[in-house]
Amino acid sequence: MQLQFSFIIPVYNRPDEIEELLQSFKALDTLVNYEIVIIEDGSSITCESVVKEFNSVLNISYYIKPNSGPGDSRNYGMNKANGNYFIILDSDCILPKQYLVEVLKSLEADYVDCFGGPDAAHQSFSNLQKAINFSMTSFITTGGIRGNKKSVGKFQPRSFNMGISKEAFKSTNGFGHIHPGEDPDLTIRLWNAGYKTKLIPEAYVYHKRRISWSKFYTQVNKFGMVRPILNLWHPETKKITYWFPTLFCIGVIASTILAFFNIFLPFVLLFGYYLLALVLALIQTKSIIIAIQALIAINIQFYGYGTGFLKVTIAIRVFNKKPEEAFPKLFF
Repeated sequence: MQLQFSFIIPVYNRPDEIEELLQSFKALDTLVNYEIVIIEDGSSITCESVVKEFNSVLNISYYIKPNSGPGDSRNYGMNKANGNYFIILDSDCILPKQYLVEVLKSLEADYVDCFGGPDAAHQSFSNLQKAINFSMTSFITTGGIRGNKKSVGKFQPRSFNMGISKEAFKSTNGFGHIHPGEDPDLTIRLWNAGYKTKLIPEAYVYHKRRISWSKFYTQVNKFGMVRPILNLWHPETKKITYWFPTLFCIGVIASTILAFFNIFLPFVLLFGYYLLALVLALIQTKSIIIAIQALIAINIQFYGYGTGFLKVTIAIRVFNKKPEEAFPKLFF
């Protein structure tokens, strides 16, 4: 099958990000024809003028629609697209020049109907962005689920950098109305429908993560909140590892209390984990400042995810609340 690619990019009030992303499209090293489908998801600050600047050099389709969330906007874009294979990107991503070459090479060698790629930190990113990138991608924090070659279990593509065939999209009706969590939900439904997924390690993107400490906490807290809902919908995917951030938070509290009673072993183990994280972050980023910030990011990530996970688990498992009614802000 000859692959015809359509890039699907929802955007919400981020014309500056779209400009950077389109600049990276201009620099792509590829002879493959492709189209770019940009969906303005109810923005009050649109990127229409930015798109017009690139229309003469890039094949762009631009649509404006009422706000309905990223999942629905991606579905909208895929329904409008002309290609037979869709590549979904977040607007805060930048493509390395070899991106499409690596995607095509991998799919021609081992075709799958859905793939995912990693995210990386560009040298131009701020120290905070690099620290959060380490926390979100390191094997010792997330188990590599966001694109590590040594990721635990079957690889679940994430929608900041995800490919899906038109056939698989039509078969599953695309993304659901939960957010975040719409990408693992789609992946699980793809597996249940018989489609395979894989990681393409070389098809990475630079993911800027428009982020502050407070926004990072909000993001990871929502990640933790949606996981029990996904476990409820797809009980076959439940894993003990999803409890680790919650258990880590409990362990921090317990080890601190035990230290007051001269029981130091748990505290020593906790210190060892932080020391390992510091060393790995220092090796990866080559900056002691970023490495220290990475420790802060890890704590925020575990606390945010862990408390969100526990809150929703109690609500839907103990009190039998319906997720859509108890947590309406997670649904569009």
